[in-house]
Amino acid sequence: MMRTMIALAPTGVDPRLPRTREAIAPTSAKPRPVNGNARDGTASAHHVRTTPPHVVIVGAGFGGLAAAQALARADVRVTIIDRRNHHLFQPLLYQVATAGLQPADITQPVRAVLRRQRHTQVHRDKVVGVDAKRRVVKLRKREISYDYLVLATGARHSYFGRDEWAERAPGLKSLEDATAIRRTILEAFEKAEFEDDPERRRRLLTFVLIGAGPTGVEMAGAIAELARKALASDFRTIDPSSARIVLVDAGPRPLAAFPARLGDEARRNLQDLGVEVRSNIRVNRIDDDGVQVGDEFIPAETIIWSAGVVASPAAQWLGVAADNAGRVQVGPDCSVPSRPEVFVIGDTAHYADAESGRPLPGVAPVAKQQGDFVGRLIGSLVKGRTERPRFRYRDWGSMATIGRSLAVCRFGRLQVIGTPAWLLWGAVHVLFLAGFRNRFAVAGSWLWAYVTFQRGVRLITGER
Repeated sequence: MMRTMIALAPTGVDPRLPRTREAIAPTSAKPRPVNGNARDGTASAHHVRTTPPHVVIVGAGFGGLAAAQALARADVRVTIIDRRNHHLFQPLLYQVATAGLQPADITQPVRAVLRRQRHTQVHRDKVVGVDAKRRVVKLRKREISYDYLVLATGARHSYFGRDEWAERAPGLKSLEDATAIRRTILEAFEKAEFEDDPERRRRLLTFVLIGAGPTGVEMAGAIAELARKALASDFRTIDPSSARIVLVDAGPRPLAAFPARLGDEARRNLQDLGVEVRSNIRVNRIDDDGVQVGDEFIPAETIIWSAGVVASPAAQWLGVAADNAGRVQVGPDCSVPSRPEVFVIGDTAHYADAESGRPLPGVAPVAKQQGDFVGRLIGSLVKGRTERPRFRYRDWGSMATIGRSLAVCRFGRLQVIGTPAWLLWGAVHVLFLAGFRNRFAVAGSWLWAYVTFQRGVRLITGER
């Protein structure tokens, strides 16, 4: 999927806006009242607001950051909360996991992104709940009151009821995941170099990826190129190009959300790289020895999960119904029907497309567009406007890369494959990275890899 659409909106500062230190209160303290606001966030006839409305955004991903930036010129106070202090460009996370990029290349400190928005406060903490009646967000040791709340908390891995597989088959959602997977992949080659048992060596050099969506396809292609190009001359005992890479999916073809022609092209490209593509087959068991795929058991040291996700517990926090993926069903303006001052966006929201009736996909462009829409909507409500337009998603297309000069792209009815698609994919990813340094570093790393067939971040760091 084209998960890369992130752009920095113009920022502005109103010097009349106060700082937001008073927005955070200890848990034991009585939460700040919301100045008698009506349910729609406007001041009631019996209360006069003395401070601008407080907007709390939970999550500094694509959606949360876009919402904060859309509020740059609004007469509000903004607090953005995230467990981490950085914004992560998830579409390139797999390249960190396969030694193509460094973690710093795809991250940007949230404070740096929002540094010019003086009315915006960044708070690093973990949200544990929401009291919608009192209008407070619960942190581990504090509470923050709000007038408007935007939940952009994303999703986590789903093992479809087999959570015991998580330890053996990690997913890829964070920098910690990426560096751990990179360590596992590189350690497999290191161990195989000095392994005398042929069966054990084959197991070490077998990599199984479960799920053939964009992440699985891109990971499989990247591991194949790592083994057959970057590591080809680094070892003396083993032949890295003999590594076995298996991509497994329960669907009929890779990239099932893409047009059939592009999915078939992705399959051919992967097979040309030496990847075994198994479709219409399910994983029945994962243990320390390998994976049971249909009737076949594949001994494998490295297993990577990219088959599914489940939304964050936002529905539980709000006490509202969720769909079978845990997403909150929101209204046409992305608000919770019973709580018009609460908005849920991105992977956490079940938003039905106006034309097809199907929920929008959990991809970066959806989150970013919803965040920008909600930020602008809150800004208009603060000005006293009452109309709430419907959010409309603009699908600019989808793209996925398979390997060197191999990619597939869809822009409406236009379908592009091969080198032109690969160049487009690279240009889009570089363009929408946050920060000039990141763009320069990523473009330089890709150019070096293209010219030399090498990957410069083959580092085994950290401990298991």
